Amino acid sequence: MSWLLAAPLIIPFATAVLAFLFRNGPEGRWISVLGSAALLIASGLLMQAVLAEGVVAGQMGNWPAPFGITLVADLLSAVMVVITGITGLAVAVYALADIEERLEKLGYHALFQVLLAGVCGAFLTGDLFNLYVWFEVMLIASFGLLILGGRRQQLDAGIKYVTINLVSTILFLAGIGLLYGMTGTLNLADLHLAVQEVENKGLLTVVAVMFMVAFGVKAAVFPLFFWLPASYHTPSVAVSAIFAGLLTKVGVYALIRMFTLVFTEDVDYTHTILLWVAGFTMVTGVLGAAAMNDFRRILSFHIVSQIGYMILGLALYTPLALVGAVFYLVHHIIVKANLFLVAGVARRIAGSTELSAIGGLYKTAPVLGLLFLIPAFSLAGFPPLSGFWAKYILVKASLDLELWLVAGVALVVGLLTIYSMTKIWGNAFWKPHPAGMQPKLGSLSGRDRASLILPIASLAILTCVIGLFPEPFVQFAERAAAQLLDPVDYVATVLGAEAEGATGLAQLEGIE
Repeated sequence: MSWLLAAPLIIPFATAVLAFLFRNGPEGRWISVLGSAALLIASGLLMQAVLAEGVVAGQMGNWPAPFGITLVADLLSAVMVVITGITGLAVAVYALADIEERLEKLGYHALFQVLLAGVCGAFLTGDLFNLYVWFEVMLIASFGLLILGGRRQQLDAGIKYVTINLVSTILFLAGIGLLYGMTGTLNLADLHLAVQEVENKGLLTVVAVMFMVAFGVKAAVFPLFFWLPASYHTPSVAVSAIFAGLLTKVGVYALIRMFTLVFTEDVDYTHTILLWVAGFTMVTGVLGAAAMNDFRRILSFHIVSQIGYMILGLALYTPLALVGAVFYLVHHIIVKANLFLVAGVARRIAGSTELSAIGGLYKTAPVLGLLFLIPAFSLAGFPPLSGFWAKYILVKASLDLELWLVAGVALVVGLLTIYSMTKIWGNAFWKPHPAGMQPKLGSLSGRDRASLILPIASLAILTCVIGLFPEPFVQFAERAAAQLLDPVDYVATVLGAEAEGATGLAQLEGIE
């Protein structure tokens, strides 16, 4: 099991080294594609193990938990690693046509693979300090990708991005220090037991809020999201797509993990804060999108808006709501990455992402129009696409708790999302190009067309599959939510019999 857990980390790091060594030739880009495919295979094998055996854990160097480095995968961790593999492979193929040779020589493919390693590490780590380490790996790689090329706009966005994330990191480290001082451990499974013995519950709640803010910055929730729409539209489209798909979801994952496994002592207070945050995140994000007139900036604000739905599932904290949060995470990564990839093709053939400067895409590139409509309608929640089921579950969970205002906000935000998507459709696809251009996919070389369209079409098909056949995905989300609400298997698998004396595992049955 240790090898299965370590493979999603080893593969992208090894790929990064090879891609960097061969960065001056075409070999580097193909190494990146093959490495991304290998990551997807490894993540699939890990998922298979989790489905067959339940929670799996490995102790690096055979140091017993909670003293050593623990890697652990439950259903939520495993599916997030699988989705990382899918998105990574799609973007790696897209980058064959999108990334300039100059950027490849600067180390794009190596940074891309390091980013994938950091994301997988964050999903699989079993202790807080190593979560911090993986966040730093992600921050370094993402900052490098963001400023790669050195344009002034990129540098300006990069400074904002790294500054606010460093503030988040400092707050995260402070929270780690306080939590360790209170409990004597940073292992997540061990913390689940240790926080129940803390006498000063008020201080524990303060620490919980510190983690909420730190991870809220990573997730781009209200009012901590301003760095995202200021930066995601500036780098290469492949970089924007991987950022849009994965980076904020690591923050959401961390919030879900901590506020279902560790900080469950004062749910009425902490999750009420999360409920208000979710509502304001949805509303401010969608209003920002409605005010924008650039393809990628609209999509950037919609990342913020959709994060609100995921936080809503955590805030409601019922089995159905957590099902919705898990389902929404999977759906949104696929859809949002795909929309950014579509925006990149639109720019290639129409000359810009500014809506006032482009047009005529549907008439001359109807295939691209269809490939836009699928993720756009899914994002807005049109049945029977994946976004419909995700929103339906969360609205149903809100109504079950008689939170009529929350359900109403979720529905209104969905309507405003439709407005933004129709604005993109009307300007970029339906109206004639203002300069009289006739943008066609045929204007791209055959190799470029294949590299750009294949990942977009594949992600669109996956969106349709999830929407048309939602039952197995909902059942999976139900199992994942059940593990989150009842983490006894997670704790027992991580700590094991060896840690019984040190951690009080013998108390597990009585506590749970």
